[in-house]
Amino acid sequence: MKLHEYQSKRIFAKYGVPIPNGKVAATSTEAKKIAEDIGGRVVIKSQVLVGGRGKAGGIKLAKNATEAEEIATQILSMEIKGLPVRKVLIDKAVSINKEIYLGITNDRMARKPVLMASSEGGIEIEEVARTSPEKIIKVHIDPLLGLRDYQTRDLASGINLPQKHWRSFAKITHGLWQAYKNSDATLAEINPLVITDEGELIAVDGKMVLDDNSLFRHPDLAEMRDLDIEAAEEIEARKYGLSYIKLDGNIGCLVNGAGLAMTTMDVIKLYGGEPANFLDIGGGAGATKVAAALRIILSEPNIKAVLINIFGGITRVDEVAKGILQSLDEVKPKVPIVARLVGTNAKEGRKILTGANMITAETLTDAAHKAVDAAIGGAK
Repeated sequence: MKLHEYQSKRIFAKYGVPIPNGKVAATSTEAKKIAEDIGGRVVIKSQVLVGGRGKAGGIKLAKNATEAEEIATQILSMEIKGLPVRKVLIDKAVSINKEIYLGITNDRMARKPVLMASSEGGIEIEEVARTSPEKIIKVHIDPLLGLRDYQTRDLASGINLPQKHWRSFAKITHGLWQAYKNSDATLAEINPLVITDEGELIAVDGKMVLDDNSLFRHPDLAEMRDLDIEAAEEIEARKYGLSYIKLDGNIGCLVNGAGLAMTTMDVIKLYGGEPANFLDIGGGAGATKVAAALRIILSEPNIKAVLINIFGGITRVDEVAKGILQSLDEVKPKVPIVARLVGTNAKEGRKILTGANMITAETLTDAAHKAVDAAIGGAK
């Protein structure tokens, strides 16, 4: 789950990371009032969860409150990469002497968080890694020991940060680590962390990505979710505890188990088809959950066929079959459905589906082949 800049920076500030004085506005009138309260020059920044806001005209400098109102009006009427701008962040403008990159993410190979810093702040870290990888200094953080002081000094030295800033840099780095750890984040990034003309270090931009699987521990953070970037099907799936990701294909997939779902998608592609979604109904899914999953899949207008692949261990196949019939009565699909049901109570499940006008299969390869053929036939 991605957080907006203003949300990320508020979390950073909670852990002692200095940020500019600023507030969020949903209207130009609010923007003017905030700019008046701040006084002087301010930055108006669109709050959308995409990159390239500056290039798109979504970040502008205002000399005074009147100009801030005019710019806010313009930005709030924009769409950036298809996303509407619903809020703007009004920040006090700072005089920038130097820009630094500072971020933490997961290093899956090392199985540890990795803290990165670069003297090339203000540029996407991927671009720095491509053109000047030697300018990215990395240290791995032992989750049991946490971030050590010597590691912050190593980073500061590695990016040639003047020693007079090391203490402030260490405080900010420790704050970023606490924000990352305590929020169950997969990314916490300050880009840029600036040295002002007055010699202060301030996080003028921020970005956080949270682990969806940990949000049950953070209901306050879960409420920050921006639904504009999510497909309606994904929002609906979350209500039923379903793992759903919308894709670009035309064969709907209803599978139990993430690994089996990935395999199902691979086999569909092997036979020349394209999966329309990833959907894992999980273990022990009852009839209601299965019915909800099938409704979500069939709500997609580009679906030409559906492949149901259930390997019943924890999940009872007869319960899945009941859910399928329940959803068929409600949705009345107009596309062919291929079902491969094996495992616990498979015999009973197949008996339930007898006469439901469905295509059945014994193996995954057979089911995928039939689904691809059905989709091609349905597309004609």
